[in-house]
Amino acid sequence: MSIRWRTIDIVIASIIAVAFGVIFWAWGLLWNGPADAIPLPGRAVLYGMWLVPAVLGGLIIRKPGAALYTLSLASLVSIAIGVSWGWTLAVQGPLEALGAELAFALFAYRVWRLPVALLSAALAGLVASVYDAVVWYPETSWATLRIPYILITVASSLVIAGIGSVALVRALAGTGVLDRFSAGRERALV
Repeated sequence: MSIRWRTIDIVIASIIAVAFGVIFWAWGLLWNGPADAIPLPGRAVLYGMWLVPAVLGGLIIRKPGAALYTLSLASLVSIAIGVSWGWTLAVQGPLEALGAELAFALFAYRVWRLPVALLSAALAGLVASVYDAVVWYPETSWATLRIPYILITVASSLVIAGIGSVALVRALAGTGVLDRFSAGRERALV
């Protein structure tokens, strides 16, 4: 396995990041708009979408730093567009991405199956929700809000970022658009 990034790795990771940066902006409108009617911690069922680029970038690029690069750039794009959380995402995005990156690193960037994608998503969700619990909800009860929020966020991350990213890789591989990547050539991610 080469750890050196090719130009196409950078381009594809950047395309994923920019696309998800726009999705983040729209998802933020949903989170702060119609979904605002769902009280916390229940609204955390939507959280996994914000973690997809880290898992997806890692599964496609398959190089150290792919999860970190993709989610960090997506966060910066959403900041540039104008999300309600502003520059705080310049810290939170990379922290979440490091959670996702840790799963790939634990398997020495050699295992790309569903369980690793799920671990990546779960770790990103754990980092994200603990960050939120400490930074955004410091005055709330651990028993009634923070612990349920963390658990629901991790579950959302497993489904949306974990299973969702695997499904996206499979769908993209089926079109041939990923043929320049191992993820596209092996066509069997699970």
